Amino acid sequence: MSTQINPIIEKKDSLYQIIIGVLSIAIPVVVSVLFYIPQTGKLGDLDVSFLPHLNAVLNSCTTVALLAGFYCIKFKKDARLHRTAMLVAFGLSSIFLISYVIYHYQGEHTVYGDVDNNLVLDAAELAAVGFTRTIYVVILVTHIILAAIVVPFVLFAIYFGISNQVSKHKKIVKWTFPIWLYVAITGVIVYLMISPYYGS
Repeated sequence: MSTQINPIIEKKDSLYQIIIGVLSIAIPVVVSVLFYIPQTGKLGDLDVSFLPHLNAVLNSCTTVALLAGFYCIKFKKDARLHRTAMLVAFGLSSIFLISYVIYHYQGEHTVYGDVDNNLVLDAAELAAVGFTRTIYVVILVTHIILAAIVVPFVLFAIYFGISNQVSKHKKIVKWTFPIWLYVAITGVIVYLMISPYYGS
């Protein structure tokens, strides 16, 4: 018995794969560029100093939504609640991304351990933070790398979920869920570690 692929579904899948491919490249590229262009003041007097705090809240809520979604499908076997929780997590992550881009486009750069906010770590500041700076950098680097890597996984997982391609969805979320959860949790940890060094 041969299995025929619906040409409409196949065409729709191809379209979404192209869109996901473009977004998967564009998002990390835009975020990377923000780290290398001169910062602050590109949006006039717009005050974005509150955005890191908002981002921490968004990451915290994303973590809760991800865990709720996992619980709903794993233990409650409730696909409807699972879908709702995961779409909430996706929405929160999308808002976070917009907020993150705006902050790094407009806001001041912050260096871990830089008490006087001059963007230079002197010997005294380095000595004061000690090994915690290494821990911070490791968490930050893994957070950034995995945040870029997880983008296509999340987009495909959401697409397969809403298009009811359950087997494909199950395969991809084995990787997507733990990476996405790690990114959300470490986003909060990075904020808690760097927040004492934000300028006034």
